[in-house]
Amino acid sequence: MRAGKLDRVIDLQRGTYVTDGYGNPIYTWTTYATMRAQIIQASTEEFMRTWGASGESAIIFRTRFIDGIGLADRVIYDGRMHDIKEVKEIGRRRGLEIRTARTGA
Repeated sequence: MRAGKLDRVIDLQRGTYVTDGYGNPIYTWTTYATMRAQIIQASTEEFMRTWGASGESAIIFRTRFIDGIGLADRVIYDGRMHDIKEVKEIGRRRGLEIRTARTGA
């Protein structure tokens, strides 16, 4: 993996519970890593659903290896949230391919 190809910046976030001023647990997202990445593939597909047509954007990121990334985490890229759908290890702890689907509007 060449460093020059890692031309994008992504944030990895994990959902955690924090307590508010009244002691109530609130679910929030916390950034645990900011790293360089390469976009391998970006695609948009449109599906017919029961409520009508909907679009889904998928991006595959390639990054350096970081331990502990799971499907419950998410990626923030270009100010947009992407749910992680699959994580593949490249080589022996050399890199990762993170397949994501964009969420939100």
